[in-house]
Order: sequence, then structure tokens, then C-alpha cells
Amino acid sequence: MDQNSDRALAEQFNRRLRGVVLLLRRLTADQPVTSQQTAVLGSLEDGPRRMGELAAEHGVRLPTMTAQINRLERDGLVRRGRDAADARVVTAELTETGRARLVKSRDRRVTVLAERIAALDEADRAALAAALPALDRLFTD
Repeated sequence: MDQNSDRALAEQFNRRLRGVVLLLRRLTADQPVTSQQTAVLGSLEDGPRRMGELAAEHGVRLPTMTAQINRLERDGLVRRGRDAADARVVTAELTETGRARLVKSRDRRVTVLAERIAALDEADRAALAAALPALDRLFTD
């Protein structure tokens, strides 16, 4: 592929990503936790994280992430802590309620996606499955 065809593919892919993001947002529109908040909860799934790390991962400034964590903490979904190596550093971690909310939100998304995938023909499902390793490589830093 040349640079022009790479760019055309990137433009097409970008439009599809927008569709995925909008679909996932619609799935959480009537839920108490937004898709962005669900993404933050997912970032905490494997244990406490520093606020700066969360902000960098989500591509936002620290004050924006702090506001997100404030709302999640207010709702009992996360709790703040301190980093064991540096007590000046604030961390956030999932509460059991937050973990349950994350599982419920993820299950809702997966259920809808599974229904949509089931509606595809076998060739489209195979193409989607075949694309997953390339997507993994594309989104790995």
C-alpha cells in the first residue's frame, strides 16, 4: 500500500470508529454511569492507579480526570488512596460497587454487540474475527 491508500484506509477506519463510539454512548445514555466513566472504571479493574496515569491513558488533563474521579467517588464507585512508594501521590481504585457497575455495563455492551454480530453472515463474522489481531497491533503502544 502506498501513503495515499494508507490515508484513505485511515479515513474510512476513522468513520467506523466514530460509529462504534456513538453506539457505545447510546447504550449508556439511560444509565447512571456514562461511557467515559465506564472507561475510567475499566482502567481501575486491575488495581489502584495514579491520577496522572489515568489522565494520560484517557488523553485528558489532570483536572479533568480529578473531576471524573470526584463524581465516581461521590457515587461510591471508586475510592482515593495514596501510593505506597510516595504518599504525596493520589491513587484511585474500584470499590465493590464500582466493580459490579463495570461488570453490568460491560455485559450490556457485549450483549448488544453479540446480537449485532449474530445478525451478520458467516463471511462477515469471519472477517471481523480475522481483523481482531490487526486491531490489537494497531492499538498497542
